[in-house]
Amino acid sequence: MSVSAEVDRWLRRFHPGPPDAPRLVCFPHAGGAASTYLLISKALSSVAEVQAVQYPGRQDRRAEPAHTAIAPLADRIAEVLAPLTDRPLAFFGHSMGAIVGFEVIRRLAAAGAPAPFVLFASGRRAPSAERFETVHRRDDAGFLREMRELGGTDPRVLADPELVEMVLPPTRADYQAIETYSAPSDATISTAVVAMVGDSDPRVTLAEAELWRRHTTGSFEVKVFPGGHFYLSDQQGAVVAAVSAGLAAGQAPFAPRRGSFDSAVPGHEAGGQ
Repeated sequence: MSVSAEVDRWLRRFHPGPPDAPRLVCFPHAGGAASTYLLISKALSSVAEVQAVQYPGRQDRRAEPAHTAIAPLADRIAEVLAPLTDRPLAFFGHSMGAIVGFEVIRRLAAAGAPAPFVLFASGRRAPSAERFETVHRRDDAGFLREMRELGGTDPRVLADPELVEMVLPPTRADYQAIETYSAPSDATISTAVVAMVGDSDPRVTLAEAELWRRHTTGSFEVKVFPGGHFYLSDQQGAVVAAVSAGLAAGQAPFAPRRGSFDSAVPGHEAGGQ
């Protein structure tokens, strides 16, 4: 498959963005799809070219098996993004997406490719803030109960057996990937990190968000928003303002260079981690 075909398979660009703007790559949460970022893409289209990652196993990639581990998913995305480092990169990841983005950055850096200048790590505790979670092992009823409690999924989807049959497998695979993820104790990036968290998120405490500081040698800050795990749905304006400010403040002189990955570090959306 050609490079352009692979990019088209993995990334969705809903709005073009200015030609000289940074490229903001957005990583969905567990069970989420690229279309999660449709409205944010529109709101940021004057300051960035937004590219949303489409994981396998959902929407137009429904026939492909979803990944059950973070490492191979990050490996593949890093390879796909390598040709797109011709302009300044920034990453935004929500929940599981924050960890996927973090691991993709590690792989880009290991390959000598230009790293993003900022990672917006939303709704996810730091890689070193581990919890023992086994939601992916629950039966279907227990798993659906978790999805209802956490929010982020249209209740009409969870009430429709055919739609549940469609969204459950990739969402469970995503949960397995993030719940079995463990970062090396010394895992750090040079990319600046902006940790973003809802003040009533049951999956992330402020202290756990603060621990992202340990994982970057660049600048770090925490931004707290009203709301729970999917605070960004109700706080879209504030989120867009924060990201716009971070993009404007974080850009550095840019010199694209090519790298190799030979030495790299080893229809409906559902809401999850």
